[in-house]
Amino acid sequence: LRGASILTALKAAGIEYVISVPDLTTSEGVLRPLAKDTQLELVRVCREEEAIGICAGLLAGGKRAAILIQYTGFLASMNAIRAIAMEYRQPICMLVGLLFADAPEDPRQSANYGVNRMIPLIEALGMPYQLARNDDEAAAIAPALTRAFERSEPLAVLITRYPGA
Repeated sequence: LRGASILTALKAAGIEYVISVPDLTTSEGVLRPLAKDTQLELVRVCREEEAIGICAGLLAGGKRAAILIQYTGFLASMNAIRAIAMEYRQPICMLVGLLFADAPEDPRQSANYGVNRMIPLIEALGMPYQLARNDDEAAAIAPALTRAFERSEPLAVLITRYPGA
């Protein structure tokens, strides 16, 4: 999975802002190219739940935004996700990296407790999701994001492989 494929998908879906915490894992492949990109605005935050509120504010202002976080930040943001994304049916679109995904084809098979609970948790929330394991699956990100905005529903895209250059 290349970071360029992720950025291409974001642009194709009309995303204008990407909200993210600083992250060593995606720095080279996604965040550094994103910071230099003239079509996408990177908004850096300190905590992932801040990203949920900022994304909701941008949506209220008519802007399309996406959040780039790791699964640990998703888990830490559960109350904000529950309230803003699920209860208020906001198109909070999150690209969620599954660090330590030792079973990238099916994260539920991971030995990592947090990784193997992500899909069951997202399903329990009733949140639409999809896996992005390679560049072919990254091509499906843009239509999924577009659908989330059209339906005013949240979306979690689970990135199971390190996004390289």
